[in-house]
Amino acid sequence: MPAIFESTFEVTAADLDAMQHVNNVRYLQWVQDVSEAAWTQTAKPEWLEQYKWVAINHFIEYKKPAFLGDQIQIKTHVNEHTGVKSNRLVRVFNATTGDLLMQSSSWWCMIDANSLKPTRIPKEVTEAFV
Repeated sequence: MPAIFESTFEVTAADLDAMQHVNNVRYLQWVQDVSEAAWTQTAKPEWLEQYKWVAINHFIEYKKPAFLGDQIQIKTHVNEHTGVKSNRLVRVFNATTGDLLMQSSSWWCMIDANSLKPTRIPKEVTEAFV
């Protein structure tokens, strides 16, 4: 079973678009934020200094809208990894109803923090996230 990272918060006015539901771009920001939080809260301090992640792509599927005041629950986990790449799944739920609002699949590339070049994901890193 993969290690699942969770976060909860409330939708604010800054999250809304002209139609008064959460802006599609905000969901992408949430994907970025929860992915970074999962990494920084799970990684060892030396990993945080040695490695960084850059996004390769994001596939986002919107299911239902979220509105001002909605309680949001985000769950994420690493789905697979190969060489220098890691695939992270993110699901956004309405925490009150349990409805799935959005799901995404993102590929990330691990880079060396000094050289800024892709680097193979060490076994100890993959084991910490699976």
